[in-house]
Amino acid sequence: MSSSRLFELSAIDLLARYRDRSLSPVEVVQSVLDRIGQWEPSIRACYALDAQAALQDARASEQRWARGAPQGDLDGVPITLKENIATRGTPMPLGSAATELKPSTADAPAAARVREAGAVIVTKTTMPDFGFLGAAPSSFHPLTRNPWNTAHSPGGSSSGAGAAAAAGYGPLHLGTDIGGSVRIPSSFCGVFGLKPSHGRVPVDPPAPARVIGPMTRTVADAALLMQVVSRPDSRDYLGLPPQDIAWQRLARGPTGLRIGLWVEPSASGWQVDAEILAAVQAAARCFEAAGAIVEPLKDWTTDEMQLGLVHFFTMRCRVDLAALQPERAKKAADYIHGAAEFAASLTPEDSFRAFTRMQAMQAATAAATGPYDFVLAPVSPVLPFAAESTGSDAEMSTRDSHFTVPFNQSGQPAASIHCGHSASGLPIGLQIAGRRFDDLGVLQMARFYESVRGPQAPWPEPTSAG
Repeated sequence: MSSSRLFELSAIDLLARYRDRSLSPVEVVQSVLDRIGQWEPSIRACYALDAQAALQDARASEQRWARGAPQGDLDGVPITLKENIATRGTPMPLGSAATELKPSTADAPAAARVREAGAVIVTKTTMPDFGFLGAAPSSFHPLTRNPWNTAHSPGGSSSGAGAAAAAGYGPLHLGTDIGGSVRIPSSFCGVFGLKPSHGRVPVDPPAPARVIGPMTRTVADAALLMQVVSRPDSRDYLGLPPQDIAWQRLARGPTGLRIGLWVEPSASGWQVDAEILAAVQAAARCFEAAGAIVEPLKDWTTDEMQLGLVHFFTMRCRVDLAALQPERAKKAADYIHGAAEFAASLTPEDSFRAFTRMQAMQAATAAATGPYDFVLAPVSPVLPFAAESTGSDAEMSTRDSHFTVPFNQSGQPAASIHCGHSASGLPIGLQIAGRRFDDLGVLQMARFYESVRGPQAPWPEPTSAG
């Protein structure tokens, strides 16, 4: 492979090449930086890029490999982190111009784990204001665009991570997900993304439904990254007990497994896009052909449950804005102010009911999916929309996250894996969800599908973007 294309290599391949001394981390990081230079004017996925620091870390890794003493499981492998995953010394704007920029005093748990493992943090990646959207517009960052077609959105809120993975900014990327924010951009950008079981990857500060997960071009690379970031950290008091999971044991077929196929929303007035529906159903047939028992699964969510989410998250916006100085609060995106204004109409009783409705979604999701080993569904009911859009529905709605958010509430692992393109060339994602704590099972089913889905379209190139 040409040295100018080293950014294409998987983390698994890079480590093998470092081990046999046929490749240097410095060459790889330079290739990634060159790739960023080619793409970044078009897609704007980066925040706080520090090329010199990345090359310095790569040189240190090169020396460790030369001594035959790699630091850890990811030594010399390039990685990007979503900007709300704190890294020591770097301000964390949370996507918003309203945030006061102060250098973070310590690495977040995930950042600490990848540093300990020797990974080279090349750049942080972008997000919308406070992670509120499944889209990219931000009052702080330039607009991030989808490498497959720069007129379209990369999704959100891990917008930059999805775009970076598709564009080839190295093999490993970390995003966060509270309602679909890893899976939606993974779907929109045609990459693999895993939302782990709640508590599997330590988060600081911990919060209900919020997780950190890998976004990669291959399932094996995501499993490798999980091996590192799932290591414990005492700062996450909601974290799961440490568990010795054989993350690299991915070979498993679906023969005899009972799989639910959830493709129809119960809400009236909208349906899953026809091209997405066809792609997800075709993927389900791959599981069926391999011996799985695939059964239709009716939508267990209700309008009341979805309304609870709208009320809760808009009230969060109102509280977040109220905590800021008025002059700073004015700098937040219009959609944050719109959400806060909507929340002003809510009563205390509405806020309490929002919490109970979210609990109801949690219970209903566990009950509906419990009989199944895995559940297949669309990630998003819509194709990637315009880059400037805040979503496919201008009203306060959870339609865009309809199929993703229940698994945040239930704490179950769920992944997005590329399952096709629309006629216009936009990626489509298949969601694979498992029982709580069965993160390895979700990875195994994703690896199975990855092995049978057939040839994939070439990754987008800067000269043909848009």
